[in-house]
This record gives sequence, structure tokens and C-alpha cells, in this order.
Amino acid sequence: MGVFDFVKSVGESISGGVKSALSAAAAAKPASAPHASMMGAPKPAAAPNAPPQAEAIKDHIANLGLDMKDFAVRVEGDKVILGGAAPSDEIREKVILAAGNTLGVAQVQEEIRVAAAGPASNFYTVKKGDTLSKIAKAEYGDANKYAAIFDANKPMLKHPDKIYPGQVLRIPPLSAAA
Repeated sequence: MGVFDFVKSVGESISGGVKSALSAAAAAKPASAPHASMMGAPKPAAAPNAPPQAEAIKDHIANLGLDMKDFAVRVEGDKVILGGAAPSDEIREKVILAAGNTLGVAQVQEEIRVAAAGPASNFYTVKKGDTLSKIAKAEYGDANKYAAIFDANKPMLKHPDKIYPGQVLRIPPLSAAA
């Protein structure tokens, strides 16, 4: 049980928030239609970094195939509160990261019970210029262990070269990653 900090202004957009809604509206309207701001229409109330709705986070985690029982998600401002039961610490950590690495989320408070406790991972916030190899060298002393970090962050990571500054990654203990 704990509270984890994330970078609110970066992450995956999952909620069909303002950015997605504006893009969809622009794609749906005819090219000759005037822009809403030229017509004096009110601007969207939510900010581009507005946190996603609880159901969007819950659906996102389910779509990643992360198995949770009695899963509950609440959103309070830019903080997400997670509850339920996870089969392992690995799944618990992935659920925390899937929620936290979402655009608009600054903090995740987790109240997740774990059926089978295992070694806890460190969380690492990606910096500009980082690669999984560079992170593996710093964390494990061996750049070739990047695959352990990549595997530890699946299914959130789809490709080892697709990380971004501000993203938080799981760094499992080397004994668990080997």
C-alpha cells in the first residue's frame, strides 16, 4: 500500500479526453465548416492534461490483460486510487504503472491486496536521453540486461525503443529478472 508520483503532463491518452475529442471532432466535420472558435462557441471545459475518468483507467488496465479481482478505481483530481486483489506483486506494480503513466495522472494511491507476494521492483522515471540499455547499465551494471526491463514492463511497453521522458518503468531485482 502506498502512494506513487508520476509526471502529469506525459503519458498515454486513454480517456478520449479533450485532445482526442477535439481530434475526432475535427475529423468528423466537413472541411468547409468554420472552426468552433471562429463561431464564438465555448471552449472545452477540461484542460488537455485533465485526468481520465475512473472507467477509462479500469478499461485500459483490463485491455492490457492485467488480472485483478474486485478491482476498483477512483479519481480525485489528478490522483487515482486503486483497490482490489492482484495475484502477484508483478501484476500489482504493472497496474500501478498502467494507471500512473496516463496523461493527466500525477499520483497513484494503491490499496491492492496481493495473493502471492514476491520481490518488489524499483520504479524508475525515464529521463531525456535514456534507453533501456542505459537504464540496465545503471541499474544492473550490464547494458545487455535491457530485455529484463522490457519484459518487466510488458504489456505497457510494445517495443524496447519506445520509452519517453517522464514515463515510469518497473525495474525488477536482477534475481527476479534473470
